[in-house]
Amino acid sequence: MKSCLIVIDVQESFRHRPYFDERGLPAFLGAQNALISGFAAAGAPIVRVFHTDGPAVASNSFAVESGHVRPLEGLAGFEAAATFNKRRHSALVGTGLDVWLTQNRIGRLVISGIRTEQCCETTARHASDLGWQVDYVPDATLTFDMVQPDGRPLTAADIMARTATVLDGRFAKICGVDEALTRLDASTKESA
Repeated sequence: MKSCLIVIDVQESFRHRPYFDERGLPAFLGAQNALISGFAAAGAPIVRVFHTDGPAVASNSFAVESGHVRPLEGLAGFEAAATFNKRRHSALVGTGLDVWLTQNRIGRLVISGIRTEQCCETTARHASDLGWQVDYVPDATLTFDMVQPDGRPLTAADIMARTATVLDGRFAKICGVDEALTRLDASTKESA
């Protein structure tokens, strides 16, 4: 089964948001870059997805006009098999990504990127519902602390654990980087 790495919203836009926190960034980039390196070495496709929304003005970091809708500093360079801009949480809504995946006979998606519980989780659920096998790699996702409706803090680590828990076995196979790359190697051999 042909696999594809989806790199969701790993863009400079986030550095310009008040909630951005560098604490988890080094580990995230290490895991994300390891996936990119493994997929590139296997000759497997890597898709880049950028999030764009809001007013088309330079002061909105998610507007193309800001200059921040570009790869996050520290992300390994790679030649994307395709690049899509999205305006919704799921990378499969209104982008044409679903068509591209079908045309390229992709059966398994490896989900990575920013934010764990938002665009990454939503894309994983949507992809599963549409019939793709999904490998979700929490270490290759990044999120930030939040405040719950009752005012209590919710740490990024708790958000990541919750996301892995609700996706596992229902919408995705939860994998570490090494396992995702081992599954890629197995799928590459099956496709040969």
